[in-house]
Amino acid sequence: FDTKQLHVAQLILERLNQRLRSPVGKPLQRAAFYFKEALQSLLSGSNRTPRISSLVEIVHSIRTFKAFSGISPIPMFSIFTTNQIVLDHAACSFMHVIDFDIGLGIQYASLMKEIAEKAAESPVLRITAVVPEEYAVESTLVHDNLAQFALELRIRVQVEFVALRTFENLSFKSVKFVDGENTTVLLSPAIFGHLGNAAAFLADVRRISPSMVVFVDGEGWAETATASAASFRRGVVSSLEYYSMMLESLDASTVGGGGEWVRRIEMMQLGPKILAAVESAWRKLPPWREAFYGAGMRPVQLSQFADFQAECLLAKSQIRGFHVARRQNELVLFWHDRAMVATSAWRC
Repeated sequence: FDTKQLHVAQLILERLNQRLRSPVGKPLQRAAFYFKEALQSLLSGSNRTPRISSLVEIVHSIRTFKAFSGISPIPMFSIFTTNQIVLDHAACSFMHVIDFDIGLGIQYASLMKEIAEKAAESPVLRITAVVPEEYAVESTLVHDNLAQFALELRIRVQVEFVALRTFENLSFKSVKFVDGENTTVLLSPAIFGHLGNAAAFLADVRRISPSMVVFVDGEGWAETATASAASFRRGVVSSLEYYSMMLESLDASTVGGGGEWVRRIEMMQLGPKILAAVESAWRKLPPWREAFYGAGMRPVQLSQFADFQAECLLAKSQIRGFHVARRQNELVLFWHDRAMVATSAWRC
C-alpha cells in the first residue's frame, strides 16, 4: 500500500485469506483476521463501515454493548469520565451537548439521571448529534428512548440530529444554539476520520466558544496517529497491536465463560472500529494533541471525583491487569502498559 504496488498487496491478501479464514485463535490471530478484512475492503474500494439497518439488528447491537459493558470496564470508563467532565464544568439547569459519536445513545441514561438529581430547578438538556446520513432507524430509536427516559425523570430533553454531509457543508451553522445555554462538545477520533481536515474543524469548534470540549480516545489514536503519520504500515501495525490487547483484555475478563459474547463484541463492536482505524491510517491523520494545541485549545485538569469514579469502576469489575493513571492531563485506563481509553477536557 505504501509503495502503491496494489497488485502485490492483492497477492498478499489472497495468501492471508488462506491463513486467516475466520476470527478464531489467540487475540493477535483474531485481530489479524479483522484487519485483513479491512485491508481487503480498502483495496476493493468498499471500505464503508457497515450500517445497522433494521430494528432487530439494533436490538442485537444494544444487547452486545450492554454485554461489553458488563464484561469489561472499557465502555463504562468512557461514559463515566465523560459525564463527570460535563457535570463538573456545566450548569445543570440549561445544557447543550453537541455529540459527534452518539452511537445508540445508551450513555445518556446515566448523565440524565445525574442532571435530574443535581438540578435545583426544572433542568433542560439539549442534545445535538451529528450522524451519518444512513442513520435514520437509529435516530428514531435514540430519540424515542431518551424522550421516554426524560419523562420518567421529569426533565426536559430535546434531541436533534444533523446529517454528517450537512455538517460538512455548513459546519456549526447547521446546529441550533439557544441564548443562555451551557454548551459542551463531545469528540472522538471517528469524526476526524470523517472530516479529514482536523485543523479546520477544531478552528470551527473554537469559534462557537463551548464551555468545554471533551475528547475520548477509545481507539488508541495517541499511538496510531503518530505511527500512521510516518507510514501506512506503521499505522496499521500500531493499531493491530492496540486491538490485539483489547481482545486479550476481553479474554481475561471472561475466564470461565462468556466466549460467545466475546465473539459478538468482536464482530459488532470492534470490527467496524478496525475498519475505520485502517481507513484513518490510510488518510494519515495528524497526532491529536498537536491538533488541539494548534487550534489554540488548552487542557483542563480533571477533577478528583473523576479519578474516584474510575477507581470504583475497576474495583467493581475486579479484573486483574487494568489500572487507571493520569497522563498529560488525561485520565487513562490501561490494560497492563497499553492505554485502552484516554479522556481529556479542553477549553477554547
